Amino acid sequence: MAIPVIDFSKLDGDERAATLAEIAAGFEEYGFFQLVNTGIPDELLERVKKVCGDIYKLREDGFEESNPTVKALARLVDQESEGLMVRKIEDMDWEDVFTLQDDLSWPSNPPAFKETMMEYRRELKKLAEKLLGVMEELLGLEEGNIRKVFTNDGDLEAFYGTKVSHYPPCPRPELVDGLRAHTDAGGLILLFQDDRVGGLQVLPHGGDGRRWVDVQPVENAIVVNTGDQIEVISNGRYKSAWHRILATRDGNRRSIASFYNPARMATIAPAIPATSSDVTTAAYPSFKFGDYMEVYVKQKFQAKEPRFAALATK
Repeated sequence: MAIPVIDFSKLDGDERAATLAEIAAGFEEYGFFQLVNTGIPDELLERVKKVCGDIYKLREDGFEESNPTVKALARLVDQESEGLMVRKIEDMDWEDVFTLQDDLSWPSNPPAFKETMMEYRRELKKLAEKLLGVMEELLGLEEGNIRKVFTNDGDLEAFYGTKVSHYPPCPRPELVDGLRAHTDAGGLILLFQDDRVGGLQVLPHGGDGRRWVDVQPVENAIVVNTGDQIEVISNGRYKSAWHRILATRDGNRRSIASFYNPARMATIAPAIPATSSDVTTAAYPSFKFGDYMEVYVKQKFQAKEPRFAALATK
């Protein structure tokens, strides 16, 4: 089973219907798919690769010298060398990470980083909003419905943040994950992953629920997945997918994930299409996104169903 790779440019041509069907299958059967020919210039994506590689070089020593996971793994290896039994680290990730938001301070080095990443974020936001429109069409919702939910009908501003991660070579990848298995809390996630170093895996909805599938590196593709809030809004039709990143001995994996999420005070609930002829029962509770996040931060790496159940009792 391979994660679908979809030519997004065909959405505007004679193959629109077939492309919509591919995207629908990506949402429903996999929870993940990759887009090529998104309209984002390759030249910009190449600059993003360069500035993110350059900034990690400035952070590399700090990761190796002071990252808590590096220290924890070193202690395990020492214990093992003394003949002691060791277990895999279950509460840490082998990840160097920082976040970009418009209202937060940005790194000043390398000098081209901020300008490049601001341009990239603008392009990704346009792509995210176009994809939300596609999702509304596929779900039979009115145009703009999901964006209205995310912003409380325009009274609030949707959250848009970018997480820049690197997963450096790990001497003992069997003892720690790059990023532990989880579903994403929010709305729509657009990932610009490394096109040489793999490691991202997903549990597809259409599989047996036990076999992890690689999200294969594809040059200059954008990986798309949906978070828990889209699962609720779609009333379970577009479920968020479990995914993880494996630590590897070789290669430094780059991962740039942009999150288009509801405002914290936005009310999330199943959206039942007005054209639905059946009596459809809401399978999820209604709640404030901020309340969900309070539960999620404590249970991110645990089963997601109890998170929804906890909101049903509020």
